[in-house]
Amino acid sequence: QVQLVESGGGLVQAGGSLRLSCAASGVNLQRYALGWFRQAPGKEREFVALITWNSGRTYSADSVKGRFTLSPDNTKNTVFLEMSSLKSEDTAVYSCAARIPYSGVSFDPSDYGYWGQGTQVTVSS
Repeated sequence: QVQLVESGGGLVQAGGSLRLSCAASGVNLQRYALGWFRQAPGKEREFVALITWNSGRTYSADSVKGRFTLSPDNTKNTVFLEMSSLKSEDTAVYSCAARIPYSGVSFDPSDYGYWGQGTQVTVSS
């Protein structure tokens, strides 16, 4: 059974940093793609960042480029989302999701079948 568990959210001042983690069990993430998405109140869920282990590539939304970084820990089957220079508009519930089976890069959350419970990130201005 695939399970994804996020942690690391919290309250931070604008300009600060947070590190989110997504730990997977029941699946070897190295065979698939893992994405981070976020949803702010009253808004649609949106793509944040993605890693595809088979190619070793990462992708980021324009809104977070240069500020958010993905880093996998293969030994722990975990992916970290390092967030820096946080802005008030980054406030949202952040969720990780696995695309299983993997069939190419996708930024559409509807292409991901396995989701974590989400973790709240609140950036105060």
